[in-house]
Amino acid sequence: MSESYQTRECDVLVVGAGGAGLRAAIAAAEAGCSTLVVSKSLLGKAHTVMAEGGIAAGLANLDTPDSWEVHFADTMLGGQLINNWRMVDLYSREVIDRVYELERWGGLFDRTDDGLIMQRAFGAHSWKRLCHVGDRTGLELIRTLQDKMVHTAGTDVLMECTLTRLLTHGDRVCGAFGYLRNTGELIVIRAGAVVMASGGWGRMFRYTSNSWEGTGDGAAMAFEAGAELQDMEFVQFHPTGMIWPPGARGILVTEAVRGEGGILRNSEGERFMERYDPVKKDLSSRDVVARSIYKEVVAGRGSPHGGAFLDIASRRSAADIRKRLPSMCDQFEALAGVDISKEPMEVGPTIHYTMGGIRVDAETAASTVPGLYAAGEAAAGLHGANRLGGNSLGDILVFGRRAGEAAASSAKGLGARPAVSKKQLADAEAAVLLPLAHDLGEKAENSYVIHRALQEAMQDDAGIGRSEESLNRALTAIGELTERSKRMRVGGGRVLNPGWHTCRDVLSMLTVSEAIVRCAIARRESRGSQWRFDFPDKDAHLGRINLVARKRRGAMVVEERANEPMPDDVVTRLARSRFFDPATLPLHYAGKVPAQSPEAH
Repeated sequence: MSESYQTRECDVLVVGAGGAGLRAAIAAAEAGCSTLVVSKSLLGKAHTVMAEGGIAAGLANLDTPDSWEVHFADTMLGGQLINNWRMVDLYSREVIDRVYELERWGGLFDRTDDGLIMQRAFGAHSWKRLCHVGDRTGLELIRTLQDKMVHTAGTDVLMECTLTRLLTHGDRVCGAFGYLRNTGELIVIRAGAVVMASGGWGRMFRYTSNSWEGTGDGAAMAFEAGAELQDMEFVQFHPTGMIWPPGARGILVTEAVRGEGGILRNSEGERFMERYDPVKKDLSSRDVVARSIYKEVVAGRGSPHGGAFLDIASRRSAADIRKRLPSMCDQFEALAGVDISKEPMEVGPTIHYTMGGIRVDAETAASTVPGLYAAGEAAAGLHGANRLGGNSLGDILVFGRRAGEAAASSAKGLGARPAVSKKQLADAEAAVLLPLAHDLGEKAENSYVIHRALQEAMQDDAGIGRSEESLNRALTAIGELTERSKRMRVGGGRVLNPGWHTCRDVLSMLTVSEAIVRCAIARRESRGSQWRFDFPDKDAHLGRINLVARKRRGAMVVEERANEPMPDDVVTRLARSRFFDPATLPLHYAGKVPAQSPEAH
């Protein structure tokens, strides 16, 4: 064991500097705790900026029938009713205050003529609900929270640091171990509580909007520390990512394009969403739109490069498009040589978000491991089987705050920080330095080769459409790659060594990929983003449970957890959605709502 580590201490350690992490840090510091935010990348560079379209909140600034109750109903129905209803209840109520809070902290929003926050339409939302800043809302949110945090006493930031293991004392999390990416120096952080706000994962798929950081480190570390991972089978394909040129494939095309009136057409010029969802059409939920594009391509009606055409040029003036969608104009002009104010975009499904994550308590964001909290994309429960666009930015504000407050309360009640055993540190050090050992010669495995093989297996066999056969094929590949990963070796030392960093990323991605595939195998139905060719219908029993992956005797197992049923008075809220259909209700809720939604008239 090394005799020297860089050591840091804090009351609350926040892992991740995206929106959830920054909001948690502000809350913990305002509660009187010393707070350290650790970022794998640079402060201000987080996947939060990819949420371009807006923050969903029932302000009713444009559509007066909207309310938090309607937002609740839309979110539950979008999640196919396996969401944690209490999380949805808290979220839909509190996100309104979080939006106004962001405004007070300096966040800029587009405005109506009479000065209210402007709101736009988005898929599967009953009303115009997304508060936005052009198509750069996530960036504005990050800038605002970052400015607020650096001016909040008690906060500190450690950038370009990869954490590899959560440290425990007994069954309680008490810190983390990792290394500084530029120097390779090992670091130990002792903390009273930890908030996991590390974002999601997408880099184990071939086509993804996620940047290099999205490798699931937080979920993998939490799993190894004993936390349960929930709803891992639900991985969201955003229906519109760039698909041409090849170097730009997967880059997000915001849903705001459709929210501002854009429509999808196939190679025959047909607006095909009218066939798949005659009511919501191009503003259907993301799972429906992604599958519809996939079906058009399989039927031979796809665009030249295997997607669909997204047309806003025929729907709005060029000036309007450039005003409302400046980032999209710049993106397509720079990367594809396309002027979207004059011609359609070529788009297709791309991995964008995960509904699954660390299983948490609705009120406190506490995981099943004492001392560990989670918020944002790293946590599960709010979105169920499918996230509605615009709910991610609200999620990180509402539950980032709740996680930070609860972690601060836990840390303050702890007293002295627990000691970390020398064996834990020695084991963590040996694991992180193993790829630098030059002991295997020609038997050494290349981390990049393993990563590429994992992407092929996940994209081809655990992607937008799945079957028992394909998922078992993916699971076999993951098992083989996991064995090969034990032999990953890299040349050079610790300083600025990307191959070494990739070794760590691969281990996280293999853990998360196994959880995705095992849960997808167990969910023998099609629901939300989980589309099983061999089980095309919903299953009544599976509609009442969530699947969790946890560690038992060193192996990953998948177990069922009954989801908490909604009280009768909460069930009646579902009828407030314009998209409510009582025929889709599970039997155990039948008869508890009016036969028809009032808005249906």
